[in-house]
Amino acid sequence: MFRPNVDYSPWCDRLRAHGRVQITNILDDEYLDRFYAALAKETEWGLAYQAGAEAKRIDHVEYAALDETRRAQFVADVARQARGQYAYAYENYSMLGRYLDEARSEHLLRQLVDVFHYEPILDFIRQLTGDPAIARVRIQATRYRAGHFLRRHDDTGYDDQHRRFAFVFNLSRGWQADWGGLLQFLGADGRVVDTFVPHYNSLSLFKVPQLHCVSQVAAWAEAPRYALTGWFMT
Repeated sequence: MFRPNVDYSPWCDRLRAHGRVQITNILDDEYLDRFYAALAKETEWGLAYQAGAEAKRIDHVEYAALDETRRAQFVADVARQARGQYAYAYENYSMLGRYLDEARSEHLLRQLVDVFHYEPILDFIRQLTGDPAIARVRIQATRYRAGHFLRRHDDTGYDDQHRRFAFVFNLSRGWQADWGGLLQFLGADGRVVDTFVPHYNSLSLFKVPQLHCVSQVAAWAEAPRYALTGWFMT
């Protein structure tokens, strides 16, 4: 799955030094094209959102029935409620949530749950992160479009999941920095200390906890921001 015959040691060194890294050209071309096609053409998107204490979701059937105007209005309402509190709104497909759905057993995203738990894949991740305790992966597909956002947080508060590293496999062709959707890391004073543009076929990887956000996608973004996101866990 990962591009072979690559010396990953410089990326490993940077991750250990800074707690975060973005690795370019991470996926082998065959897998890259298949992942992109699955997200762009085959995925049944719902809307994940939160503005307050409780995470919520509009499932695919209900979400598909909304026209673009109603979808945009809903996201705008969530954004207005986001003032002063943790909040997010973006489209997602829960790969673990659909894992036991036999009707979806042939879907590539369902199969990826197994792929990421293959021992050679886990060994690669352990070597990349330097964390031999990693044993599980929690993963979802995400699609950010105009207005979507993820406010600052540090991925803590999920003690039962034992998150060690967060990851984003970026699958957005031709993404431009001024389209928004940027993964930004924040210092204790709230200032941006690092920014990862979601370049196509890159892996954004960072140690948990770490304060970060995804900037709101601009109205002029010319394509969705596709990604496979989640956490490597013990």
